[in-house]
Amino acid sequence: MVQVREVGMLWIGGSLSWMEQLCLKSFVDQGQKITLFSYEDIPNVPSGVIRRDGREVLDTDNFLKYEKKDSFALFADLFRLHMIARNPGMIWCDTDVYCHRPMTYDSGYVMGFELPGGHRVNNAVLGLPADSALLQAMLDYTADPFAIPPFVKPALQEEYRAKAAAGQPVHVSQQPWGVWGPMMVTHFTHALGLADQVLPLEAFYPVTFPDRLKFLRPAEVVERMLMPETTALHLWASNKRELGLRHNGLAPAGSYLDKLLKKHGIAPESAPIKGRGKRVFEAGLVEAAGLDEVSVFADLGGTAQSLALAAHAKWDCDIDLIDLTHKGEFSESPSGWVAPYIDFLTRHDVAPDRIRRIGRVEDLRPADLVSNLSGFGDVNKIKHLDGVLDNMLHAESRMVIDVRKGSGAFPFLKEYGSTETLSTREADGVPIIRSLFTAGPQLAARQGGESWSKIAVELAGKEGFFRESRDHSFLHVKRGDTLVVTFDNLDIAMGKREDRRPWGYAFIEKQGWSMLGVMANGWTWYRDPWVWAEFDRLRDTGFFAGFRRVVFYGASMGGYAAAAFVAACPGADVVAISPQSTLDKAVVPWETRYKTAWDRDFSGPYGDAAQVSAAARRVFLLYDPYEPLDTGHADRFQGANVTKLRAPLLGHRLGSSLQQMGILAPITLGALNGTLTEPEFYRLLRARKGFGRYQKELFKRAIDRGRPDLARKLGRWVLTRGDNRYIRQGLMAL
Repeated sequence: MVQVREVGMLWIGGSLSWMEQLCLKSFVDQGQKITLFSYEDIPNVPSGVIRRDGREVLDTDNFLKYEKKDSFALFADLFRLHMIARNPGMIWCDTDVYCHRPMTYDSGYVMGFELPGGHRVNNAVLGLPADSALLQAMLDYTADPFAIPPFVKPALQEEYRAKAAAGQPVHVSQQPWGVWGPMMVTHFTHALGLADQVLPLEAFYPVTFPDRLKFLRPAEVVERMLMPETTALHLWASNKRELGLRHNGLAPAGSYLDKLLKKHGIAPESAPIKGRGKRVFEAGLVEAAGLDEVSVFADLGGTAQSLALAAHAKWDCDIDLIDLTHKGEFSESPSGWVAPYIDFLTRHDVAPDRIRRIGRVEDLRPADLVSNLSGFGDVNKIKHLDGVLDNMLHAESRMVIDVRKGSGAFPFLKEYGSTETLSTREADGVPIIRSLFTAGPQLAARQGGESWSKIAVELAGKEGFFRESRDHSFLHVKRGDTLVVTFDNLDIAMGKREDRRPWGYAFIEKQGWSMLGVMANGWTWYRDPWVWAEFDRLRDTGFFAGFRRVVFYGASMGGYAAAAFVAACPGADVVAISPQSTLDKAVVPWETRYKTAWDRDFSGPYGDAAQVSAAARRVFLLYDPYEPLDTGHADRFQGANVTKLRAPLLGHRLGSSLQQMGILAPITLGALNGTLTEPEFYRLLRARKGFGRYQKELFKRAIDRGRPDLARKLGRWVLTRGDNRYIRQGLMAL
């Protein structure tokens, strides 16, 4: 009986793009055992893929790179040899290799020629007998990173010998691309007389490197090139450059790649191609922004479709399209770019009600992340944004901007905050500097208005109090004998809420409850000795004891704080939505978010929320069990006082999803007044059946698990009760 071989791949770190997701999923769907080795957690690996620690193969933190191309391909060249040696029978495939049909090769040798002529052997697909002379020869050669390759041009060999003789041997990372890859494999294959073991071009490379862009052409172009011998198909990761530069990091509609994505149910908008080597495409700027949360993304002038889509996929944010003329004037009617932009977003499953065209200054609202690419400061004069930025920036806004040297943009931006360089290119001989702008105290001075201190003192009145430090503040408003302790971000309160109040202020006031609003001036996770001392003081002076009932409430960062600082008031209740338990990397090494807080101190009596929340009477913990990082934190809450309320497929921004469904208010009210029960929560959660995001996620999972009949049944149920564009298009693809 023919055996389907196991395949191994490597991913150094970070999230996968849709290209890697597609290739991994293709092996799963073909019934081929596929293992992905990695050195850190990867948040978006398709289901069915086996995960293994790369240290089982090479226990190292020295990830060799081809320095000239800033590529980890060099480390992958080394890793694949050791993987094969330690896992006899396993076939290596690069993460850009697609499973066209199962690999059932009986021979221990699985490798192919990559160009016509039957000489150059590629190693994107490589299987070797673990005891073969070929594998041993390459392991021996790669053991010396300063070895002089006998297969490069004689002149280069002489240069390397001269440098070695002078005591400056050339490290492999400085040698030509492929020196431990195709060049080495080709050399030793022919040197050992094994050319007859190499499969023909059609096996893995019917679309050769020079023809690689055909994967971006209409599907039938590639389909005519495939042969019966084709099994694993190299898609050539170098296509990422073209995809990122000219196709918004997505597969062109109707292309072979687009057809494969639909076949395997991969949503490319959720994982666009963000970069290639040192080049960061627009979609990759979501990482450069360095933000943990974004509620509003704004595009000045409509030049960043892929960044807008990537921001929405990452943060589930609203998208504002700022419709300005080149002179900074608002357009009375939509400019020509607006309709195609909206069409692009909606075609990739952004709900129309999450997109706003801004055609009046009165409609501007604070944005967390602003795009100003090839716009004001580069093509157009930045002085036209005077007044516009005052109405759309807040204290923690970031803006990615292209600045033409000599335009005066940097002095202009100093009036609002600071800039740092991300990259530089040239246009017509003039440097264009892609920069990240961060709002600073200059902005607050320009915007004027009431300060938080003044507002808070007025809210506190004679019976309450207000205390503040540089990074945090406590506001107490005294009303009834129930106290709700909330944790919020001052930037959100002052920059995104018209009433400039802490979260839930009006809601809590309506119930006649007292409030203690703990505000953070940034993403601090409240890890500040001043905050800890304030909670100690409130505890020791009997502040909490003066209330009949106390409830600590927060979401995400605030959810962490609610569960952590309840230790100052034993017996209080906690309501935490999508909380973290800690960000101490020694305790949660798998947590890859919130890098801005990784170096903060999470020790002490208010440190590990999963542990210190044992002091609470009850802990209501709301989370999405399909969000792996959130689930990792939820699993750490093991106390008998913990009630876990699961909201499947609604994401990390669970509060936003519940609010859009219209059930956040009754759930929160029940939790705060002590009447919420598990049956009542799940009764309210039934509303998700009509919620578009939940329907979409269910449909995707049915496809991912190879259940097309179930996906069709679900799709028909949804579409007979309303519309869901994603599902409607998905059914057409089925």
